Amino acid sequence: MSPQSTVKALDGGWGWVVVVASFMAQFLAYGSPQSVGVLYPEWLEEFQEGKGLTAWVGSLVSGIGLIASPICSACVINFGARPVTIFSGVMVAGGLMLSAFAPNVPFLIFSYGIVVGLGCGLVYAATVTIICQYFDKRRGLALGIVTTGTSVGGFLYATAQNELVELFGLEGCLLIVGAIALNVIACAGLMRPLQLPAYYLKQKAAYEKAEEQLLAQSEKPVATKDPIKMTTGTAEKSTTANELLITMETKDTVDYEKSFLSSLALAKIIKKKQKAYSKYFHTTAEFLHDRVFVSLCIALFLFSLGAFPPVLFMEDVAQSEGLIDGISIIPLVSIVAITTGLGKLVLGILADIRWVNSLYLYAFTVVGTGVTLLVIPVTKNYLGLQILSAVVGFFSGNWAITPYVTTKIVGIDGLTHAYGTLMFFGGFGIMLGPPVVGWFYDWTQSYDFAFYFSGTCVLVGGISLFLTALPCWDKKKNKKENPRPEIEYTSNCEKVASVA
Repeated sequence: MSPQSTVKALDGGWGWVVVVASFMAQFLAYGSPQSVGVLYPEWLEEFQEGKGLTAWVGSLVSGIGLIASPICSACVINFGARPVTIFSGVMVAGGLMLSAFAPNVPFLIFSYGIVVGLGCGLVYAATVTIICQYFDKRRGLALGIVTTGTSVGGFLYATAQNELVELFGLEGCLLIVGAIALNVIACAGLMRPLQLPAYYLKQKAAYEKAEEQLLAQSEKPVATKDPIKMTTGTAEKSTTANELLITMETKDTVDYEKSFLSSLALAKIIKKKQKAYSKYFHTTAEFLHDRVFVSLCIALFLFSLGAFPPVLFMEDVAQSEGLIDGISIIPLVSIVAITTGLGKLVLGILADIRWVNSLYLYAFTVVGTGVTLLVIPVTKNYLGLQILSAVVGFFSGNWAITPYVTTKIVGIDGLTHAYGTLMFFGGFGIMLGPPVVGWFYDWTQSYDFAFYFSGTCVLVGGISLFLTALPCWDKKKNKKENPRPEIEYTSNCEKVASVA
């Protein structure tokens, strides 16, 4: 493919091939992490560690991708979606295969929690970016299809991993799933770039500058005794340009090091960095002065803290209470995964309705999740757990409307910055939730108090968000202050994309 710098979205054609490839990449990468609840009882039995320590594996694999999302996005911007997807495929597959040989839980935390988690974060950033390049008018539809791959992967992988554990054991299951994850590399081959990455553009500009200097030197009369040096063939010209480029880069490096040592240059660099960081923290402080945004951050943290543990612990709850022997054909994790995908679709449609307030809708899903979690400890049959798992999964689809809510609070211009702050709170809650619930079980030898704690946290977050969003607070403001404008959300993926 010849280099292109076009930013025009195609809205079809090869873009749909990229949609299928991105869907499969998320399906293959997120399948095992989304159904980690099936592996959790096996790890408990294998390593005989506490539930709190073992829960770090599942919490890290889901939370670290959110926390490291700025780094993942920077990698895609600099190197492009295709190379990042290839590298992420190696990370996910390597982490899964390495986990098969884990001698203890701390090693598993690194291999499965950190390595696989970072690989999933890179896959998500790369697939969302490439879809944004190929689609404009149909961007929302394309993103909806692609991000559904995580839910479908969680649904199918839960059953598949259950069967693989029965047939080949835990080690064999992880090796097979890791080998399947290598197909992410094949998906990357279909992600033909529409825009050149920043790293390539930088190298191209340096090469063109070197060629220009070479041509300028060749125009000057140069006396030489060697006739070979008079030859101006294309291959020799290219070689000389490369040598000149290397010489220029070496010279620039030396000059940069010399200037860096000077106090004036160092002061300028520090001042420039300080100005950028000051602007960032100033903008963050402005967002944190908005009571609704602060309440949303707290609600998202409490929701992630309490709503994620059921995905990891639900199977162990059923086994601990003696409601089922082993894992059913359709595990509870699969039910959560498929209803989460349904929730994303339904809640996204509801948020598009003009008379529906997306902020109240989000608060309702948080409150509903809290009530459902409080009911789980009093449920003493497997059918009840299946129904409650479906309800929790459906309300967990509120991740799809988080950009709508954020846009309504801070506006489209501040969406990127504010959404990054929200994702930090969400990732932090996901990382802490399962270990906290596991420690409660280790302390009380029962999941009842743990789920009461989780449900209360989520319920408090939802109620506080609903109360702070009431319009009566705005009436108390000075009349000179302008009320917060109602901003209609647009699917500007360059600004943000909903979390899987």
